Amino acid sequence: MKTRLRDEIKQLRPFDSLEQEALLNVLRTADALIQQLGAVLKPFKLSHSQYNVLRILRGASSDGLACQEISERMISRDPDITRLLDRLEARDLVTRTRDQKDRRVVMVRITPEGLRLLDTLHKPIAEVDRSALQHLGEQQLRTLIQLLELAREYVG
Repeated sequence: MKTRLRDEIKQLRPFDSLEQEALLNVLRTADALIQQLGAVLKPFKLSHSQYNVLRILRGASSDGLACQEISERMISRDPDITRLLDRLEARDLVTRTRDQKDRRVVMVRITPEGLRLLDTLHKPIAEVDRSALQHLGEQQLRTLIQLLELAREYVG
C-alpha cells in the first residue's frame, strides 16, 4: 500500500504547491534513509558524518586531505569539521598534521584502524544501500538520480 506524505505527517490541508510537496518528500525520504544508515553505524559509535569523513579519506591519496577539502566533499555539510575530526582522532581513526609548506593547513589521513572499521562496515552498509532502493529497479533509479541532480543544480 502506498503511503502518502500528507497521511504520514497527518497534514489535513493541501500543500501550498507541488514544489513544497516534492521538497518535503525529499526531506522525509532522506531522513528515513539516514535513520537506516544510523542503525548500522550506532553499534560502532559512529555518526553518518564521521562515516562520510572516513570514506572521503579512504579515497584520498596517502598525503591525506586538508580540512577544507574534506568539508567540501561531504554529503551533508558539518559546520564544525574540527570537532568532528577531534572525535575521530580520539578514536585513532584519523591523524592530523600541519602541512610542511603552509603551517596554517592541517592535513588529515585515515589510519589503519579507520580502514579496518570501514572494511567491517562495508557489507552492512552495502545491504542498507541495496535494501532501501532496490525495489525501484534500474531505470527508476537512473531517473531518480537524474532528477535529484537536476534539482541540486538549481539550488547551488
